Amino acid sequence: MEAGLSTIRAGMRAVVMQVQGEPGLTKRLWQIGIKPGTVVYCRYRSPGGRIVVLEFRDRKMALRTKDLRRVRAALSMYF
Repeated sequence: MEAGLSTIRAGMRAVVMQVQGEPGLTKRLWQIGIKPGTVVYCRYRSPGGRIVVLEFRDRKMALRTKDLRRVRAALSMYF
């Protein structure tokens, strides 16, 4: 199922398909490793849903869901 990465839930994995949006945000996401082909694992989602902790490329990073709305990904419970 393809959706915005902002909809990922704790315990789910996803493959990044596309990063779109304003050039500054796109560049920042690419620099930290969120780019097409990257497999991400959601470690934690805050109770309010504003912060998501993703694990990818041997690192963990907390990101705002408003930034992750610009990232299209294939979500799955099983990878």
